[in-house]
Amino acid sequence: MERKDQTPAVVVGGGIGGMATALSLSRAGIPVHLLERAAEFSEVGAGIQVGPNVMRMLDALGVLAEIREIAFFPRTLTLMDALDGSHVTSVDLGPAFVERFGYPYATIHRADLHEVLVRACAASPLVRLETEQTVTGYDQTNDGVLVRTARGDEVPGSVLIGADGIWSTIRESLVGDGEPRITGHIAYRAVLPMTEIPEDLRSDSVVLWAGPNLHLAHYPLRRGELFNMGAIFHSDRFLEGADVYGDPDELHAKFSGVHPNVATLLGKIEEWRMWVLRDRDPDDRWTDRRVALLGDSAHPTLQYMAQGAGMAIEDAVVLARTLSASTPGEVPSALHDYAEERFSRTSRVTLTSRLFGQLFHASGAERVVRRDMLAHWSSQSAHQSFAWLYDGIDVVGARATSTEETVA
Repeated sequence: MERKDQTPAVVVGGGIGGMATALSLSRAGIPVHLLERAAEFSEVGAGIQVGPNVMRMLDALGVLAEIREIAFFPRTLTLMDALDGSHVTSVDLGPAFVERFGYPYATIHRADLHEVLVRACAASPLVRLETEQTVTGYDQTNDGVLVRTARGDEVPGSVLIGADGIWSTIRESLVGDGEPRITGHIAYRAVLPMTEIPEDLRSDSVVLWAGPNLHLAHYPLRRGELFNMGAIFHSDRFLEGADVYGDPDELHAKFSGVHPNVATLLGKIEEWRMWVLRDRDPDDRWTDRRVALLGDSAHPTLQYMAQGAGMAIEDAVVLARTLSASTPGEVPSALHDYAEERFSRTSRVTLTSRLFGQLFHASGAERVVRRDMLAHWSSQSAHQSFAWLYDGIDVVGARATSTEETVA
């Protein structure tokens, strides 16, 4: 499926997953027409963690060098007890980690990662990026798809990829399974200059303070210039939307009784952005002939494994691989193969993320058991436990990263 003059693949959604899909398809020689409902390409949110499995994908997409310039490479993943301030466990992310998995662990601002992908797509002659196009539906033909938009346009495509997020219009047409699952968890997120954080509370690690029904995670961004914080807690206010102003009074009430260090960090933020956390039970209905779902439209997951965006980027690479190896008549079977390859792995991430949420938010006896179980957990044990995830998937164009490059 590799002809410059062919009918393009239509990608709906211009977020991280959609841009990664457009870039991956174009690098495989497949032209792309990407439709985004917003007036401009932008990404809301704060920092994200990018594991070595995702860094491998970014390498295959040809953007790893740019990512290195904007990322921060944390020293450890550290779990602290939010009530008494005790250290629970740490996983070293240094040379042994990089040697084991071939790529480093990074933290990146979502907007920075998105901008890198947008620039790469805009530079490709095979990618057409179009904003202010809200997709309202589609029709399939024997050899393609006709995508309808609110402006009255009919956009032809060889395939249609729904990368339009957790509230996917394409999923609603393809699966029709209603709204995503409400978890009752709320995320308050904020980013501020590192200089505003007391020196004794700064850290070069990803630190998670775990408490009963809550946690606070923080880590540096942009080579250490910024300090990212995410406070997660259980709340009855679970029907509100995303990227809206949070209520500081509710936040501080939920975190009353935490260790002074946690309270001090929370007090540094005057304005929080709030997200309701949702996911879906795994469902393998990702494709219908020449239409496929990708990223959050296919498998929305909670953030507790820091793999939501990563799974979308992996999806994009696998999708391009399967489509590029197919003839036009084989497209439906290629999309089926893509979904079949990705379903088990993404389902494991979705379900394990739920378990991690329970682990982080443990209370009573469960909190004590967590402490005792993890107290003697070595970095080597952690590497072995996460090998299924961080070893990632095999791709053409990725190369192992030397330790010297990582820590430079």
